Amino acid sequence: MNAMTMRAALCVAAATLIGSATGPVLAQSGEVNVYTYREQKLIQPLFDEFSKATGIKVNVVSASSGLDKRIATEGANSPADVLLTVDVARLQDAVKAGIAQPIQSAVLDKAVPAQYRHPDGLWYGISMRARVVFASKDRVTQNALTYEELADPKWKGKICIRPGQHAYNNALIAAYIAKYGEAKAEEWLRGVKANLAQKPSGGDRDQARDVAAGKCDLGVANTYYWALMTKNPEQKAWTEATKVILPTFAGGGTHVNLSGVVLAKHAPNKANAVKLMEWLVGEKAQHIYADINYEYPVLAEVPVNPIVAGYGKLTPDAMPVAKISDYSKAASTLVDKTGFDN
Repeated sequence: MNAMTMRAALCVAAATLIGSATGPVLAQSGEVNVYTYREQKLIQPLFDEFSKATGIKVNVVSASSGLDKRIATEGANSPADVLLTVDVARLQDAVKAGIAQPIQSAVLDKAVPAQYRHPDGLWYGISMRARVVFASKDRVTQNALTYEELADPKWKGKICIRPGQHAYNNALIAAYIAKYGEAKAEEWLRGVKANLAQKPSGGDRDQARDVAAGKCDLGVANTYYWALMTKNPEQKAWTEATKVILPTFAGGGTHVNLSGVVLAKHAPNKANAVKLMEWLVGEKAQHIYADINYEYPVLAEVPVNPIVAGYGKLTPDAMPVAKISDYSKAASTLVDKTGFDN
């Protein structure tokens, strides 16, 4: 048995093991194997369209955590081709775990601004979301806000937010540290904590619910949730009671985060993996991200969904997103130090 045949046999064996644990066996011929943290219902329309356009089948393994460690443990026998995830910290975790390889693609380089990709091509952003405020229409008259202002005592007892240790808030705190340093970030975080109406809890939709119920005036959340709630009969009333404000850093722009892709170090279907990545930043996929998931496209020529456009013009902060992850650990430490989630 030659080396190539042996490697193929090992890949199939690894795929069989994964299939027994998670569902269908991941086949290797004419296919691409995606490990993802994203909800499959959000990304399946993308994979269906990709398969329709290319004839390449997409096999999916989804989990809420631990996929980078799983790929590392599988090693050279891993069937994983692509890791698809949200949040720059998780993209950087893949790099730190040694499971990524540089992606060589002129298509990706052209479509994705340098601000939204790894400087060495180890990951690329494929869609964006902003960390914003859902504000009460009745009780909040202003339509502009800075992140710094969330610590202003005028909001005492009026802010709702999910736990600070959640990835979405960790990234915002990390961005604040990157801009101002840990000392000022700690002072800011203590100020925000002093303004909380209740203990950080729930998810982003719950913040809109609590604003609508009068428990708080401002709720911190991601942009796409508000648009998704307008389509949910049980949650639409929460959007009718709130408005979306796109905060900015003083003298800067709005904090954004990414969903992105990593090419697995031992990808057995590398060519198909790159085809999938390139397709995901093409017009068809970017329209799906905009109109089904209500995210911001990374491809400049694709417009945002009209509901999202109704928030106002997004001016992303100029900080390279990769820089934010450098402060993820410090952000987590600050959350504990300030007792933010207590």
